[in-house]
Amino acid sequence: MSRYMNSRYAALDAYVPGEQPRGEFIKLNANESPYPPSPAVLAAVRGDEGSMLNMYPDAACRALDAALAESLGVSPENIVCANGSDDILNFCFMAYGADGALFPQITYGFYEVFCALHGIEEKRAPMHEGFALDPADYFNAHRLVVIANPNAQTGVELPQDAIEEVVRHNADSVVVIDEAYVAFGGRSALPLTKKYGNVIVVRTFSKSRSLAGARLGFAAGSAELIDDLRRLKFSTNPYSVNRCALAAGVAAVRDSAYYEANCARIAAEREKFAAELKERGWYLTDSKANFVLARPPKGRAEDIAAALKERGILVRYLGGELADYLRITIGTPEQMQKLLAALETEREHQDGAAGCAPACNRGL
Repeated sequence: MSRYMNSRYAALDAYVPGEQPRGEFIKLNANESPYPPSPAVLAAVRGDEGSMLNMYPDAACRALDAALAESLGVSPENIVCANGSDDILNFCFMAYGADGALFPQITYGFYEVFCALHGIEEKRAPMHEGFALDPADYFNAHRLVVIANPNAQTGVELPQDAIEEVVRHNADSVVVIDEAYVAFGGRSALPLTKKYGNVIVVRTFSKSRSLAGARLGFAAGSAELIDDLRRLKFSTNPYSVNRCALAAGVAAVRDSAYYEANCARIAAEREKFAAELKERGWYLTDSKANFVLARPPKGRAEDIAAALKERGILVRYLGGELADYLRITIGTPEQMQKLLAALETEREHQDGAAGCAPACNRGL
């Protein structure tokens, strides 16, 4: 760090993104889709937009706003798009975090970074049995409330009626529902944006629409809340969504059948993979996301992650309160079978090492 760094940011503990290594790996560590964008998206990106990269994109993202509004049954004034859902979430913390922010003890790691970045007082609500959330922990918060649903680390979903109770009991605060993983079996809080004026739903194109590399996300909410977020967007980086990403986003929204089929395949594979791990003695949360959070029956999770990496398979070791767990993105059926085979080989290796220990000790 240089001596010129603003002291406000000197102690900032930056967010650590999922590893993006070079080389041949089965990547099950960053919750990306294992399936490519649809042919319609690829055609859109290869179209006229590339020849117009000398011109600025539409800062208002009007074509994408309109496509999303039509798909979701809202008005374009209820939508704002930005450079990934992280951009949108950042604006939410900036806009509504003056009195502090409340979020679960275990959640998306960027929330605490946003608080540190903007000098926002953070408050954590406890996790309950099975990593469940108790909606009462979020009542009358008198500060920004942010809930990833399903949870970004555990995959556990808070039921829709519980989400509505949180919204109802925070009439004087904004409630942000981060739905990065909702397409894989969760239920969206989008209808609540039409019923209440204090709720924002945030979504990403990275997971369900196979566009992690495009950096595209959006928020839905009342026209007044969306105007707040637009003001911050246009005050920081109004051209944050480039021409190719806009074209890809519009095509992805229109080709919903392709992505709905992919999400269904991923959800089915999640259930199959979870059942196989449970048969092997692993503990898993009830995930509704495109990943599972799994605790091995023996061995250290960190060591298993390292051993898998040596075999060319990446999974996410989160550490901290989840030090006993691995977060495993759901890939294709072929990728998940290779992972299961690698886990079985590693288990046999551990059993062999454990069996050797007494004999080795007797030889001393």
